[in-house]
Amino acid sequence: MTGIITYSFKGLNYVSLLRLSAFHRYRYCYLNPFVTPPFTNASFSSSLPSHSLGSKPATLMEVVKAASRPSVAGSIAIRADQKSYTYSQLLSCACNISRLLSSTNIKINNKGVSGHGNLGGARIGIVAKPSAEFVAGMLGTWLSGGVAVPLALSYPEAELLHVMNDSDISFVLSTEDYGETMQSIATRCAAQFSLIPPVSSTLSSPNMTDELQTGEIEADGSLIDENPALIVYTSGTTGKPKGVVHTHKSISAQVKMLADAWEYTSTDQFLHLLGLRIFFTLISLTRTIHVHGLFNALLAPLYAGSTVEFIPKFSVRHIWQRWRESYPKNGAKADDAITVFTGVPTMYARLIQGYQAMDPEQQALSAYAAQQLRLMMSGSSALPQPVMHEWETITRHCLLERYGMTEFVMAISNPLRGARKAGTVGKPFPGVQVSSDLLVVSDLIVSVVLQRDIQGLPNVI
Repeated sequence: MTGIITYSFKGLNYVSLLRLSAFHRYRYCYLNPFVTPPFTNASFSSSLPSHSLGSKPATLMEVVKAASRPSVAGSIAIRADQKSYTYSQLLSCACNISRLLSSTNIKINNKGVSGHGNLGGARIGIVAKPSAEFVAGMLGTWLSGGVAVPLALSYPEAELLHVMNDSDISFVLSTEDYGETMQSIATRCAAQFSLIPPVSSTLSSPNMTDELQTGEIEADGSLIDENPALIVYTSGTTGKPKGVVHTHKSISAQVKMLADAWEYTSTDQFLHLLGLRIFFTLISLTRTIHVHGLFNALLAPLYAGSTVEFIPKFSVRHIWQRWRESYPKNGAKADDAITVFTGVPTMYARLIQGYQAMDPEQQALSAYAAQQLRLMMSGSSALPQPVMHEWETITRHCLLERYGMTEFVMAISNPLRGARKAGTVGKPFPGVQVSSDLLVVSDLIVSVVLQRDIQGLPNVI
């Protein structure tokens, strides 16, 4: 049985087929561009302040410029490997990457591109562990008018070659730890290669605001709303992975929606351990870039001016320890105390097991610390109710469940404030409407279609 989801991102209207599966309590949503419905606001509306500059809704470029202002630039954007990086340092590296790309003779891909960014829509592959360099690589690509294509080294080589050829990648950016492998693969795909410059603790550009607004990087001309900005590949459950194209406008609308709905602010500190390249599930390691880690726990927090702390791998001991350090029971709250944590059900099950293995004193300290976090969320697979109830018993947090897909990122969520119903993913976000008109169709899941196109497969259905 299916229904219809309609939603609008800053004037981009979408219609989705919603399939209610008898085998899974989540809903499968696929975009269909052939119908543009009259837009009405859904329930679950928000009266939270808008993340905008002046009266104009914030675009990605405006967010970048806002991050370069003196009042924000010195704030910590990323923590990784025991190092901290400010927004200014991140943007300085992004500008260096933009210059590097703009000075190279890269094959232009004009499909779906308007305006005259230096790269003209060229696809730029990015290979890096969750780090400041990964973020700088994406921003530098966008500042140059390119399309970022995050790549997962966890792909088997044949699958990695498929993604690179399918997305028509013409240049690969990689950190040094993957440099030798990616240079070899880039050569086989006739793509150019360069290492990502490390994000430095010193600024190469003394005045980021002037450079971004009027200087050598014509970012406003590169970040046209309707231009493609990001290609994220599906996991390939029903065939080879397919590239999902997101525009600057849709990314901007999505991160604003998430930041508003979950009240992300510049005082938030995120503990990020959801792989940007791989995704941990109960039974396997899925070889894909996952929007949960990329949008919910990285782009939306950075949009709000939050701090994102990367953990290289999931560690039960480290997470409980990090929370105890943030909120010592007999001491002052740490300056870098974690406020938001988002994970998948398996992580919470493992954290419960770790808690149960502690002695009573350690349990008391750990439970107290976890209770102090502002928000804990779960997604990407169904949260077993016994796990949800046990977690609430320990931490007093009723986990906020939400639902999304690679094709449209997030669409449905339990409320930040108010009752959350176990076993459900909540109601539509503001700007999302779910029709109550249901019709019976084939049991086959409908093929994916985007408003613009699936990379390499225009108008497929």
